[in-house]
Amino acid sequence: MPEMPDTPDAAPDDAPDTSHDAPTDRPRLRVLVDQPEIPGNTGNMIRLAAVTGAELHLAEPLGFDFADAKLRRAGLDYHDLAVLTVHPDLETALERLRPERLFAFTGEGTTSHTAIDYRDGDVLLFGRESTGLDDEVKADARVTDLVRIPMLPSRRSLNLANSVSIAVYEAWRQQGFDGAA
Repeated sequence: MPEMPDTPDAAPDDAPDTSHDAPTDRPRLRVLVDQPEIPGNTGNMIRLAAVTGAELHLAEPLGFDFADAKLRRAGLDYHDLAVLTVHPDLETALERLRPERLFAFTGEGTTSHTAIDYRDGDVLLFGRESTGLDDEVKADARVTDLVRIPMLPSRRSLNLANSVSIAVYEAWRQQGFDGAA
Protein backbone atom coordinates (compact mmCIF):
# COMPACT_ATOMS: atom_id res chain seq x y z
CA MET A 1 0.00 0.00 0.00
CA PRO A 2 1.32 3.48 -0.72
CA GLU A 3 2.19 5.42 2.38
CA MET A 4 -0.78 7.37 3.70
CA PRO A 5 0.02 10.44 5.79
CA ASP A 6 -1.80 10.57 9.09
CA THR A 7 -3.75 13.70 8.30
CA PRO A 8 -7.38 13.47 7.25
CA ASP A 9 -6.91 15.60 4.14
CA ALA A 10 -3.95 13.78 2.59
CA ALA A 11 -4.22 10.35 1.05
CA PRO A 12 -2.50 8.08 -1.46
CA ASP A 13 -4.04 7.54 -4.87
CA ASP A 14 -5.83 4.33 -3.84
CA ALA A 15 -7.21 5.56 -0.49
CA PRO A 16 -10.61 7.20 -0.13
CA ASP A 17 -10.66 11.00 -0.28
CA THR A 18 -12.07 12.14 3.05
CA SER A 19 -11.29 15.84 2.76
CA HIS A 20 -14.97 16.81 2.32
CA ASP A 21 -16.44 14.82 5.15
CA ALA A 22 -19.34 15.37 7.48
CA PRO A 23 -19.50 18.66 9.37
CA THR A 24 -16.80 19.16 11.98
CA ASP A 25 -18.58 21.75 14.14
CA ARG A 26 -18.60 19.39 17.13
CA PRO A 27 -16.11 16.90 18.53
CA ARG A 28 -16.87 13.39 17.42
CA LEU A 29 -16.68 9.94 18.83
CA ARG A 30 -13.46 8.42 17.53
CA VAL A 31 -12.85 4.76 16.74
CA LEU A 32 -9.24 3.55 16.57
CA VAL A 33 -8.48 0.09 15.22
CA ASP A 34 -4.97 -1.28 15.70
CA GLN A 35 -3.71 -3.28 12.72
CA PRO A 36 -6.98 -4.36 11.08
CA GLU A 37 -6.50 -7.43 8.89
CA ILE A 38 -9.74 -8.10 7.01
CA PRO A 39 -10.76 -5.70 4.24
CA GLY A 40 -14.47 -6.49 4.50
CA ASN A 41 -14.52 -5.58 8.18
CA THR A 42 -12.76 -2.31 7.50
CA GLY A 43 -15.19 -1.55 4.67
CA ASN A 44 -18.07 -2.11 7.08
CA MET A 45 -16.43 0.21 9.63
CA ILE A 46 -15.99 2.90 6.95
CA ARG A 47 -19.69 2.61 6.19
CA LEU A 48 -20.48 2.80 9.92
CA ALA A 49 -18.38 5.95 10.28
CA ALA A 50 -20.17 7.53 7.34
CA VAL A 51 -23.67 6.89 8.69
CA THR A 52 -22.97 7.79 12.34
CA GLY A 53 -20.52 10.67 12.04
CA ALA A 54 -17.86 8.83 14.06
CA GLU A 55 -14.25 9.25 12.99
CA LEU A 56 -12.43 6.07 11.98
CA HIS A 57 -8.69 5.85 12.64
CA LEU A 58 -6.63 2.87 11.50
CA ALA A 59 -3.14 2.12 12.84
CA GLU A 60 -0.77 0.35 10.45
CA PRO A 61 0.29 -2.16 9.47
CA LEU A 62 -2.93 -2.97 7.65
CA GLY A 63 -3.64 -6.47 6.35
CA PHE A 64 -4.89 -5.12 2.99
CA ASP A 65 -4.65 -2.10 0.72
CA PHE A 66 -7.35 0.35 -0.19
CA ALA A 67 -7.66 -1.05 -3.72
CA ASP A 68 -8.97 -4.35 -2.30
CA ALA A 69 -12.30 -5.22 -3.90
CA LYS A 70 -13.70 -6.65 -0.63
CA LEU A 71 -13.02 -3.38 1.18
CA ARG A 72 -14.68 -1.36 -1.59
CA ARG A 73 -17.67 -3.72 -1.80
CA ALA A 74 -18.28 -3.65 1.98
CA GLY A 75 -17.97 0.13 2.11
CA LEU A 76 -20.10 0.59 -1.00
CA ASP A 77 -20.19 4.27 -1.94
CA TYR A 78 -19.67 5.52 1.61
CA HIS A 79 -15.89 5.95 1.43
CA ASP A 80 -16.14 9.61 0.47
CA LEU A 81 -18.62 10.31 3.29
CA ALA A 82 -16.50 8.92 6.15
CA VAL A 83 -13.82 10.63 8.19
CA LEU A 84 -10.96 8.16 7.84
CA THR A 85 -7.34 8.58 8.89
CA VAL A 86 -4.58 6.00 8.57
CA HIS A 87 -1.69 6.36 11.03
CA PRO A 88 1.73 4.71 10.62
CA ASP A 89 1.37 2.92 13.99
CA LEU A 90 -0.67 2.91 17.18
CA GLU A 91 1.69 5.19 19.11
CA THR A 92 1.51 7.85 16.41
CA ALA A 93 -2.28 7.58 16.35
CA LEU A 94 -2.50 8.09 20.11
CA GLU A 95 -0.08 11.03 19.96
CA ARG A 96 -2.20 12.67 17.24
CA LEU A 97 -5.56 11.94 18.86
CA ARG A 98 -4.46 12.87 22.39
CA PRO A 99 -7.54 11.27 23.93
CA GLU A 100 -8.89 12.54 27.20
CA ARG A 101 -10.52 9.12 27.60
CA LEU A 102 -9.37 5.93 25.87
CA PHE A 103 -11.56 2.84 26.16
CA ALA A 104 -9.88 -0.42 25.15
CA PHE A 105 -12.39 -3.07 24.03
CA THR A 106 -11.28 -6.58 24.93
CA GLY A 107 -12.65 -9.94 26.02
CA GLU A 108 -10.76 -9.41 29.29
CA GLY A 109 -12.60 -6.17 30.01
CA THR A 110 -14.34 -5.73 33.34
CA THR A 111 -16.65 -2.83 32.44
CA SER A 112 -19.65 -3.39 30.22
CA HIS A 113 -19.89 -1.18 27.15
CA THR A 114 -23.27 0.05 28.43
CA ALA A 115 -21.85 1.18 31.80
CA ILE A 116 -19.80 4.00 30.28
CA ASP A 117 -21.15 7.53 29.96
CA TYR A 118 -19.73 8.24 26.49
CA ARG A 119 -18.72 11.75 25.49
CA ASP A 120 -17.75 13.32 22.20
CA GLY A 121 -14.00 13.06 21.76
CA ASP A 122 -13.76 9.66 23.46
CA VAL A 123 -11.56 7.14 21.67
CA LEU A 124 -12.84 3.58 21.39
CA LEU A 125 -9.84 1.30 20.78
CA PHE A 126 -10.13 -2.13 19.16
CA GLY A 127 -7.49 -4.69 18.19
CA ARG A 128 -6.94 -6.76 15.09
CA GLU A 129 -9.26 -9.60 14.20
CA SER A 130 -6.88 -12.50 14.90
CA THR A 131 -5.59 -11.57 18.36
CA GLY A 132 -7.32 -8.44 19.62
CA LEU A 133 -5.31 -5.86 21.51
CA ASP A 134 -1.76 -6.67 22.58
CA ASP A 135 -1.19 -7.04 26.34
CA GLU A 136 1.07 -3.97 26.47
CA VAL A 137 -1.67 -1.89 24.86
CA LYS A 138 -4.24 -3.06 27.41
CA ALA A 139 -1.78 -2.19 30.20
CA ASP A 140 -0.96 1.28 28.78
CA ALA A 141 -1.44 4.03 31.38
CA ARG A 142 -3.45 6.08 28.87
CA VAL A 143 -6.23 3.45 28.82
CA THR A 144 -9.14 4.73 30.89
CA ASP A 145 -10.85 1.36 31.16
CA LEU A 146 -10.93 -2.14 29.66
CA VAL A 147 -14.37 -2.60 28.16
CA ARG A 148 -16.26 -5.80 27.40
CA ILE A 149 -19.26 -6.44 25.19
CA PRO A 150 -21.27 -9.21 26.88
CA MET A 151 -21.48 -12.60 25.18
CA LEU A 152 -22.66 -16.04 26.14
CA PRO A 153 -20.09 -18.18 27.97
CA SER A 154 -17.61 -20.28 25.97
CA ARG A 155 -17.74 -17.97 22.95
CA ARG A 156 -14.36 -16.67 21.83
CA SER A 157 -15.21 -13.32 20.27
CA LEU A 158 -17.50 -11.15 18.20
CA ASN A 159 -16.63 -10.04 14.69
CA LEU A 160 -14.58 -6.82 14.81
CA ALA A 161 -16.93 -4.75 12.65
CA ASN A 162 -19.91 -5.95 14.71
CA SER A 163 -18.14 -5.03 17.95
CA VAL A 164 -17.33 -1.56 16.68
CA SER A 165 -20.94 -1.12 15.56
CA ILE A 166 -22.32 -2.18 18.94
CA ALA A 167 -20.05 0.27 20.77
CA VAL A 168 -20.59 3.20 18.40
CA TYR A 169 -24.36 2.82 18.41
CA GLU A 170 -24.46 2.60 22.21
CA ALA A 171 -22.42 5.80 22.46
CA TRP A 172 -24.56 7.54 19.84
CA ARG A 173 -27.77 6.32 21.54
CA GLN A 174 -26.59 7.90 24.79
CA GLN A 175 -26.10 11.16 22.88
CA GLY A 176 -29.69 11.04 21.65
CA PHE A 177 -28.56 10.08 18.13
CA ASP A 178 -27.33 13.66 17.75
CA GLY A 179 -27.34 14.73 14.12
CA ALA A 180 -29.51 11.85 12.86
CA ALA A 181 -32.32 12.44 10.41
